[in-house]
Amino acid sequence: MNEKALQKINNYIALRTEISELSAKLGTLHKDKMACKKACSSCCMNFKVLPVEYFSMLNQLKENPPKEFRELDVEDDDCNFLIDHICQMYEARPIICRTHGLPLLFMNQEGDAWELSACPLNFKKFDDFHTENTYPQDTYNSKLFLINREFVKNHQNEKFGDFDMISLNRLVGDLRK
Repeated sequence: MNEKALQKINNYIALRTEISELSAKLGTLHKDKMACKKACSSCCMNFKVLPVEYFSMLNQLKENPPKEFRELDVEDDDCNFLIDHICQMYEARPIICRTHGLPLLFMNQEGDAWELSACPLNFKKFDDFHTENTYPQDTYNSKLFLINREFVKNHQNEKFGDFDMISLNRLVGDLRK
């Protein structure tokens, strides 16, 4: 991977760190309402992620391989890295996994109103949510998209478009290469 693509991975890691810090803050803020704890895997599945995120995880997993994983098809709904309800790639997990369970604030598809999404296991009532106690999903998705756009321009090993996504389950095969 060339230097420019590696720099975009570093930008992604900085964004991921910022998101993890905000997620931890929101988790602490809402801890009395959140049922999501270690071994809660209700929302764990084989997600598709942007190339910059995928190759960041691949690099991290090559340096620190998971102790175990399953070998499921890349199109399988289950995640290769979920074993007995515990994530085997927790430190390298994608942004979507870092924010699940939190109250997410985003603009609706029409672009004329804010919507709130939250895990019904965590929040039985949707009250008293505002910009200070929710995760601003559109803000971070936009930042991620811009980092990824620059990454795919510079990634030379495989060509991707701005909107291409890669299955997490592809990681097992790529770890073996």
